[in-house]
Amino acid sequence: MTGTAQTDRVFLFLQGPHGPFFDALAKMMRTAGATVWRVGFNAGDRAFWRDAASYIPYRGAPEDWPDEIGRLLDARGITDIVLYGDTRPAHAEAVRAARARGLTVHVFEEGYMRPYWVTYERGGSNGNSRLMEMSVPEMQSALALSDMEAPLPPAHWGDMRQHVFYGALYHWFVMFWNRGYRNFRPHRALPVTKEFQLYLRRLLLMPVHAIDRRLSTRRVRTGGFPYHLALLQLEHDSAFQVHSPFSTMTEFLAQVIEGFASGAPRHHHLVIKAHPLEDGRVPVRAETRRLARQYGLQGRVHYVRGGKLAQLLNDARSAVTVNSTAGQQVLWRGIPIKVFGDAVYAKPEFVSGQPLADFFARAARPDNRAYKDYRRFLLETSQVPGGFYSRRGRRQLLRQVVDMMLAREDPYDALKSGTAAPRQHLRAVT
Repeated sequence: MTGTAQTDRVFLFLQGPHGPFFDALAKMMRTAGATVWRVGFNAGDRAFWRDAASYIPYRGAPEDWPDEIGRLLDARGITDIVLYGDTRPAHAEAVRAARARGLTVHVFEEGYMRPYWVTYERGGSNGNSRLMEMSVPEMQSALALSDMEAPLPPAHWGDMRQHVFYGALYHWFVMFWNRGYRNFRPHRALPVTKEFQLYLRRLLLMPVHAIDRRLSTRRVRTGGFPYHLALLQLEHDSAFQVHSPFSTMTEFLAQVIEGFASGAPRHHHLVIKAHPLEDGRVPVRAETRRLARQYGLQGRVHYVRGGKLAQLLNDARSAVTVNSTAGQQVLWRGIPIKVFGDAVYAKPEFVSGQPLADFFARAARPDNRAYKDYRRFLLETSQVPGGFYSRRGRRQLLRQVVDMMLAREDPYDALKSGTAAPRQHLRAVT
């Protein structure tokens, strides 16, 4: 890795993933010689930040934040801002202020090929990512400078339980220790108390939900019928709310089920696959049953709780989604997919442009060679091995991402110029 600047960089961290990842990242940044500050908006932010001297509490009203972030960037001599997701209001304002000053914006997100990688980009992620403007031929040209093979996913890697645990703990702090942040308003519409209850309920019911999921999956896999998958997302997730044409998951379900009823052969079935973190705040299962009755599809529409997708994908004929990152797993297997929202993988080479009824009747297959090049490009640039929530995942992530953040070039330009750091092979860390 060349072109790093370690002693003249001043990083401002905003909100990160639930848990200790941002704190561990900041510690390593300081070791590398950078100055680090952190703005916290509530007691949950403070609880996971150990260095009190670098912590800046924001106690003002949300409407005062745009002026405050500008003053903060100038007063502290900030050169870089670091955040998790770029669409929540406080982060969007910070990105605007940083761009106006020519600062570097580091954005973390859940991996585009999760759960084995996380996403690190500069400037924006998901619908704001540079990938949205890149063509597959551009990516293939950049790959000509590398002779590495794309790494395979590990045999076992997961931190779902830790993810749910840290989410519950974060909201517990906001519920019971937030007296110093009386002006705090969550970026989601649901009250913090309800968020905590949903996290806690999901954590307690994990064993019951696992049994229900296994039974539902078995019924589909042993049913002997051809089936198509509808991959759901969290209705409150920014990728759904900001980068899709729908405002509710019910709107998406209605369009999918109507299209299936119009175009799919009568012996085909539709499997509605819930997001792994679906927590019941939206009555997805009830809406699925109602819509199945409305379109005369009783017995042909199946609901499966979250969990791993691989077993259902193995025999699926096609898949539809708004813009779920699970679409990458579909394409990896060469299965036809239709996407309704903005997605970094929605390239014409491998995403269907057919009307929905025609897609269910006779889906066009993706260009699998083009997708393999696309996938390899991501794994050599913005997809970093590791995870935010488990101790092992954080260790793996920190081995690589600090150098990527300190590099002068972003991951995409680094591959083109030949300065990208060598990638670790995931099979070596399982």
